[in-house]
Amino acid sequence: MHNRQPITFKLLFQSLSDYDLWSLYLLGLTFQLPATPEGQYLTLSLKGLGFNTLQSNLLSIPYTVFHIITMLALTYTAEYVKNLTLMGIIGQIWILPCLIWFNVANTQTASRWTVYAVTTVLLSYPNAACYNMFCQAGGIIASNIYRKDDAPKYHRGNRQLLAILIMNLVLYVLVKVYHILRNKSRDKKWNAMTESERLEYLDTTKDEGNRRLDFRFAH
Repeated sequence: MHNRQPITFKLLFQSLSDYDLWSLYLLGLTFQLPATPEGQYLTLSLKGLGFNTLQSNLLSIPYTVFHIITMLALTYTAEYVKNLTLMGIIGQIWILPCLIWFNVANTQTASRWTVYAVTTVLLSYPNAACYNMFCQAGGIIASNIYRKDDAPKYHRGNRQLLAILIMNLVLYVLVKVYHILRNKSRDKKWNAMTESERLEYLDTTKDEGNRRLDFRFAH
């Protein structure tokens, strides 16, 4: 399935039942969670710091520009180093010091420009969103992390975001290990075949997409 292809129940079922993609779906669900609540509450947070509506809207622009720049830089770097997992981890590490600061600092007494600067750095994190269903589901989860009974400092919410970020770092490593092992398993089967067996497989196989023996996962 791709974004120019109509969705059918059969294709949707095939995508959801492909266990090799489950780890990616899980990352799609969680990788944006550490930064999403800050983005959703940015204008409200800025108003709470004493900025008026116009100032809050203008101050929301820089992080969007920086986010575009870092996303493009991440994409080209991933093509150059050919290590997708490392690029994903960089996005999480980018957010980490900002979340630690929000967990230890008193945002009520800190300079409003300091709070704004840390928030802008956090929201400038590089990422490339795919597997949209799970990313959208992650957005729903993120919308329920900052709650009214935790306002205005959101201590509980920030602790939860920090825990999710640490979980994401572990997930990225586990996903990379999984795909390395899957590639090695296919290499073993493929290398055990003779040249004629490989040609026969390519001509007659009914395997599609990442189920084919000659497919290797990028990680």
